[in-house]
Amino acid sequence: MATVEGTDLSADVAAETITPPLERPVRVNIPTRHNRKLATLVAAVNADRGLHALWRCCNVNAVDRMGMSDHGPVHVQIVANIALRLLRLLVSSGLTPNAVSDHGLDGHDAEMIAVLGALLHDIGMSIHRDDHERFSLMLAAPKLRELLHGIYEEPYLTVVVSETLHAIITHRSDGRPRTLEAGCVRVADALDMAKGRSRIPFEAGQVNIHSVSAAAIDKVVISQGESKPIRIDVQMSNSAGIFQLDELLKEKLHGSGLERYVEVAAQIEGETERSLVQVFRL
Repeated sequence: MATVEGTDLSADVAAETITPPLERPVRVNIPTRHNRKLATLVAAVNADRGLHALWRCCNVNAVDRMGMSDHGPVHVQIVANIALRLLRLLVSSGLTPNAVSDHGLDGHDAEMIAVLGALLHDIGMSIHRDDHERFSLMLAAPKLRELLHGIYEEPYLTVVVSETLHAIITHRSDGRPRTLEAGCVRVADALDMAKGRSRIPFEAGQVNIHSVSAAAIDKVVISQGESKPIRIDVQMSNSAGIFQLDELLKEKLHGSGLERYVEVAAQIEGETERSLVQVFRL
């Protein structure tokens, strides 16, 4: 599970294995603190049935049709909370978000960009897995203006929309974030790696390095580091989890702009490793 500011984000994705009706309510929970704009945004997100339908379509493609892990409301809420946590840790260490340094906005606006980027980064999966990052841009551009109606006026509305779209497109494998906010979204996407993420493909019998390594990750804890602003502790039940760190997290962290601010530590819990696969046949 991922732990952010004392909140257990290990939402049970078992319900996602049974296709929920479109009428099923969706509610995201994000620690808004004293950010009134963010509180207004969260309310708008929770009331937006069109956005909920997009997340539903994402999971029809990802879970039902492709046997992948959740790419809908469970995933994006975890990523949004982690991205916000990363950004707040960086700001508390003295770093300035690009919304502030480049556009004269404030820290609350930077939080809005990070959260919006996380919530909308995968909505292109509702169209197709291939090139879904670009499809996400296409769908997010009008959706952002709907969600931000009444929160921002021009020209600030366009700035927040543009910076959010930058965060969305740079979460792809070859993305190169140019802002602190986008870097947080990119790294947060990789940190949703705890075993719940692999539950659907692993229990469906998809035994490969991706499903097995994800099943080996028990917990991800994000806290303030001693030598760097951010410390990420990964607790594993099996050394197969190293693949998640070496091949996935490292790839997302590289080029994110956050490399120098993050320290990662991993350890195997217990005296013996938990057996994940009894027999493997090609």
